[in-house]
Amino acid sequence: MADRRLQVFHTVAKVMSFTKAAETLHMTQPAVTFQVKQLEDFFNTRLFDRTHNKITLTEAGKLVYDYADQILELYEKMNSEVRELTGEVTGTLVIGASTTIAEYMLPSLLGAFKKQYEDVNIRLQVGNTDAIVSMVENNMIDLGLVEAPVQNKNLEVDVCRIDEMQLICPLDHPLAKRERVTVEDFRKFGYISREEGSGSRQVIESYIREQGFSYSDLNVVMELGSPESIKMAVESDVGVAVVSRTTIVKELKLNSFRAIPLDPPILRPFSHVRQKHKFRNRAVGELLEFAINYCRARAQELGFRIPTDEEKKSMSR
Repeated sequence: MADRRLQVFHTVAKVMSFTKAAETLHMTQPAVTFQVKQLEDFFNTRLFDRTHNKITLTEAGKLVYDYADQILELYEKMNSEVRELTGEVTGTLVIGASTTIAEYMLPSLLGAFKKQYEDVNIRLQVGNTDAIVSMVENNMIDLGLVEAPVQNKNLEVDVCRIDEMQLICPLDHPLAKRERVTVEDFRKFGYISREEGSGSRQVIESYIREQGFSYSDLNVVMELGSPESIKMAVESDVGVAVVSRTTIVKELKLNSFRAIPLDPPILRPFSHVRQKHKFRNRAVGELLEFAINYCRARAQELGFRIPTDEEKKSMSR
């Protein structure tokens, strides 16, 4: 019901890119350009200056953006409050998740949620932790789920469970019979790393520094962009890797490789992230409550530790 031209313009202005706006809105770039052009024709003025493959808001564009921000939020409030009067939980939710959570936690969570709330449409954005936090900051998604500590104090962060990172290696590797390993132990061997910006890599780099080493001290033989590719490389005896225990449940059952706890252990939070002061429609509230309860139940089922209230506070700082 809200003016589509205004919604599209608002997204473009928020990300300052027609291409990124098209990806966010699941539209083609020509369709996004057409909607913005229609709004410019309506106001009979340019809303963006386009120079050297960059766009900036004109003075008129800044004014329209400020009003669009208020109009779209008021529309969301109106829609939500009317739905609450009728008891409906409907609408579209845009959620973002870092790779590990998107691949290993969300499919079952969202499947269970959709069975209970059939009229809620869900769109998923997948990226590394930095990208998801940035989407929350820029109001591009309703809720983010990430696998590394979040430093932005303006965001509301709720830690739902504590994940453990473990070293994985081939069954016949020299470290395979060890009960625990240190950075000193595994840095001598070929190491397979996640890409820069990954939540997993951030946690591992921080851990290595705490042990008196740096990332450059590792014998990095490969950098890969997903847990699945890393596991396949380890199974192929390319090297060892430190991965989330969440990602290796199936492989451990199949005895595909050995997983060894680190000494000291790497513990990291899996968290829900959202804007503190953004109006939250009923569907977002229902998903958030559902996700928190679901994650807690799954954590207990798989033997993961649920953080205490004090741990939640310390991990959210």
